[in-house]
Amino acid sequence: MEHLGNERAEGREGQLGKEGERHHQGDHHHHHEEVTVTVDGKPHHVPEGTYVVSEFKKLVGVDPSRELDEVIHGELKPLDDNQTIHIKGGEVFISHARQGGSS
Repeated sequence: MEHLGNERAEGREGQLGKEGERHHQGDHHHHHEEVTVTVDGKPHHVPEGTYVVSEFKKLVGVDPSRELDEVIHGELKPLDDNQTIHIKGGEVFISHARQGGSS
């Protein structure tokens, strides 16, 4: 009987792998809950969490050749493609053509 109990526990763990994180389940509340961010005036639903800016741009459909700025307290904060950002929900982003290296 012990053997059956172990199989059941292992089976449950296997089912909760990636699907458990992707599909919000009660016992995985600390995993990526979907939140809404605004990019170029359009709402996007993305999993809460930390992203490299270049990956986040792909997720929300911003062309890799464009720069992404975050609007914080009414000011634009340029984001480097290699930096990480934490998405909690409610963030506002604007993409634009890349500027030249010097002004």
